[in-house]
Amino acid sequence: MRAMLSIIAILALGLGSCGAAPSSAGKAKQGSAAQAGDSAPGHVVDGFYAAYRALPAGGGVPDEDARATLVPFVSQALNKLLTDADAAETAYAKATNGESPPLIEGDPFSSLFEGATGYEIGKCDGDARAQQCVVDLVYDDKSAKPTKWQDTADVVMTDKGWRVDDIEFGGTWDFANKGRLTELLKAAIDESKKPVE
Repeated sequence: MRAMLSIIAILALGLGSCGAAPSSAGKAKQGSAAQAGDSAPGHVVDGFYAAYRALPAGGGVPDEDARATLVPFVSQALNKLLTDADAAETAYAKATNGESPPLIEGDPFSSLFEGATGYEIGKCDGDARAQQCVVDLVYDDKSAKPTKWQDTADVVMTDKGWRVDDIEFGGTWDFANKGRLTELLKAAIDESKKPVE
């Protein structure tokens, strides 16, 4: 009987450890598609980038259908900005009869216009309310030497768990996106409110 109880205890411990989340400071494998609600900031960032990689090619602000894949991984504030920027793009296209380029051309979620073809989540640092996760990104279309850079995902604790709240662009080349994703979206929204000449 004692041997049987020992075996049950060992099995219970083994099963309990199977559900343990890896440390957010560790590296997440490319495209492992973490689920929303994971406890570690790095898992949510990984889920965000997996969803980002599945967005339609061509860049620009994602429409409602494309945005739905990002919603489980972004804060309410960032989702509202993305929604408002999408509405701004629609209004601007209507005001210009579709004859002007979009307010945001290329990929708004990374430093590179073309976006990233691969990613790896690095170390996350911060406290219980906000963390910054380094993301190693690469663009490789097989026609030239790959472009590599680091952006930083800012994550915040919400009532639904960790969520991506902003992205800090880290590209250093000419014409790279500079500043933050939220700044880029706000600038597009403000531009859409100006009279069209």
